[in-house]
Amino acid sequence: MSEAIEVADNPQAARFEVRLDGTVVGFTEYVLKGGTIILSHTEVQPEFEGRGLGGHLARAALDAARDAGLQVIPRCPFIARYIDRHPEYADLVARSSPGD
Repeated sequence: MSEAIEVADNPQAARFEVRLDGTVVGFTEYVLKGGTIILSHTEVQPEFEGRGLGGHLARAALDAARDAGLQVIPRCPFIARYIDRHPEYADLVARSSPGD
């Protein structure tokens, strides 16, 4: 029997959460600022690492940003690497401006 993987935005906690069979096992934190979403930190509980759950989080956060018309600032190294490996998301990355 396979585990049910679900990713959902939890706006009250300002994070996307990944759940296995209803239990939160990881998250990607964010900050909304103007027309951007700053993806600041991704974490998966150590006992659940290596199952691709971080990828589920990254994809959900980036797809949600695209759907909302937001540009992405990937401050989280995991998210930045995910974008590098999945160039279909490169157009979402906000261009830096003076003072950033």
